[in-house]
Amino acid sequence: MNNKYKNVVIPVDLEHPSSWYNALPMAVEFARNNEAALHVITVAAQADIPAVAIHLPKDIDDQIISATAERLKRLVQQEVPSDIETLTAVGQGRIYKEVLRLAANADADLIVMASHRPEITDYLIGANAANVMRHAPCSVMVVREQDRRAA
Repeated sequence: MNNKYKNVVIPVDLEHPSSWYNALPMAVEFARNNEAALHVITVAAQADIPAVAIHLPKDIDDQIISATAERLKRLVQQEVPSDIETLTAVGQGRIYKEVLRLAANADADLIVMASHRPEITDYLIGANAANVMRHAPCSVMVVREQDRRAA
């Protein structure tokens, strides 16, 4: 049986470095050790409140996705070694559903995501992480955030 990973996916929240600070190096290590592609994904905000959306440009969601994609590319350039084959993708919608969709599009065989101390709330933690773990057709590795105050 071949346990070699080919596509490693890591969902990140661009607003919360805790969603990737410890998990991204782990995902990079898995990608490097398995000669796998690293897929760094995120879920963009959505202008879906009808009372507000009617006052926004019709292409606002496209603008949000484009701006988010640029931020994601900058994060990858800053944090992922250049010798790692890296792809990025941006979804928009319900977080866990988009993570699962983007992981399926990437043909993921491993999703690496962050977790942290239970008293902190975060974009990709809690119900979203639980749903990803419950519904992912591949392995999911949860990396615990280290308490930086203890370091």
